[in-house]
Amino acid sequence: MVLLDLVFYTFLFVVCAQVLYYLLIFGKFVFLKENKSATNNIPISVVICAKNEAENLKRFLPSIIHQDYPNFQIVLINDASYDDTLEIMEDFASMHNNIKIVNVINNEAFWANKKYALTLGIKAAKHEHLLFTDADCKPISKHWISEMSACFNNKKSIVIGYGAYSKIKNSFLNKLIRFETLLTAIQYFSFAKIGQPYMGVGRNLAYKKEEFFEANGFMNHMYIRSGDDDLFINQIANSQNTEICISPDSFTESVPKTTFSKWIKQKRRHITTANHYKTKHKLPLILFYITQLLFWLLSIILLITLFNWIVVSCLILLRIIVQFIVIGKASTKLNERDLVTYIPFLELFLIGIQLSIFITNLISKPKHWK
Repeated sequence: MVLLDLVFYTFLFVVCAQVLYYLLIFGKFVFLKENKSATNNIPISVVICAKNEAENLKRFLPSIIHQDYPNFQIVLINDASYDDTLEIMEDFASMHNNIKIVNVINNEAFWANKKYALTLGIKAAKHEHLLFTDADCKPISKHWISEMSACFNNKKSIVIGYGAYSKIKNSFLNKLIRFETLLTAIQYFSFAKIGQPYMGVGRNLAYKKEEFFEANGFMNHMYIRSGDDDLFINQIANSQNTEICISPDSFTESVPKTTFSKWIKQKRRHITTANHYKTKHKLPLILFYITQLLFWLLSIILLITLFNWIVVSCLILLRIIVQFIVIGKASTKLNERDLVTYIPFLELFLIGIQLSIFITNLISKPKHWK
């Protein structure tokens, strides 16, 4: 009985922690009233790094070329591709004079390092304001550049956007991928709004060249294969220089993985990168995950033993209701409403997968970005 008392009070703490996370931290983003920024039409360089992305460039590059924006350059970086990526880039460049190609040859010191290729592309960009996306991404509207650039001002030199994944009908994996993306976005948008920005996604991210060079580029973490987006933002972002952009016209949409093995390989890289975040960012993120895990684990133990089952049931219901409200409102903001019904199941699967990836990464580390 003493052991169950300990389990119960631990569970009580866990529920309180989860409710506080959802209401006090995530609520900063979820209940935020969006203020429409005025278009400023500053010159923008859109930077796209591609490795063996010939088909995706043919499919998605036109959606960037045809953006409704008066002054933008497209910097296409061919990162030592061995397919027809360079040829496709050259075909587009021959038809559009605002495209610049940076052809990167493998360098022994930076072998298979996306950060090296991106550095060359950033140096080649002619405009001060840089907007990043991936070759397998498309803006969901022709106003993507306008919406993202509108968030720049004299104080804000970093803009964090939302990079969604396209929907695939009747696919549990697709829902799981999109739920993880949604939950991650809730976290990094919320932390940015409480003055602790810690990451952005390279599928939809903008910052000034000045920030890049003042931070000495990616040199502080060049040895880490991934993290050209989140590690760099973790290094340079603060409460004064960072803005979020959640206008629906500012979203991008990427091609999701279609097999568990490919997705888990991708998530292994991401989780490895997160180990290098600043301690002040890692601790609350780790605490959130631990309380997530303990919520379900302790719930099962207490319900099976029927220990204070009425109180336990009420606490479970409280946390689930708060979660549904917060994630439900976030899903409306980020156009992921079809996920709400499946929240408990998706969360349980995600917790298990993240735990297995963490254990796997202790044994071996992913090496390359592609």
